[in-house]
Amino acid sequence: MSTVKIERNPSEDRLDELGVFDWGIWTKEVSKFPWHYDEAETCYFLEGEVVVTPNEGEEVTVGKGDLVTFPRGMSCTWDVRKPVRKHFRF
Repeated sequence: MSTVKIERNPSEDRLDELGVFDWGIWTKEVSKFPWHYDEAETCYFLEGEVVVTPNEGEEVTVGKGDLVTFPRGMSCTWDVRKPVRKHFRF
């Protein structure tokens, strides 16, 4: 099973290269819920803080300024600690 990949504070050039600011926006209030990735998702956090705990693997904390890739096939629990606003692409 692949792991969650996190780039902390990627450069503007990196974000432009990926076209991040043309991706959709997803928001979520403080909450906790199970999630399964049918396909890989890459997202860039504009706001918030989340602890993601894979069913198999180590928990990770992600939030504002992080560029994150969640692997296809991963099941996990999302614990949204601060309201999230992120760009995302599947």
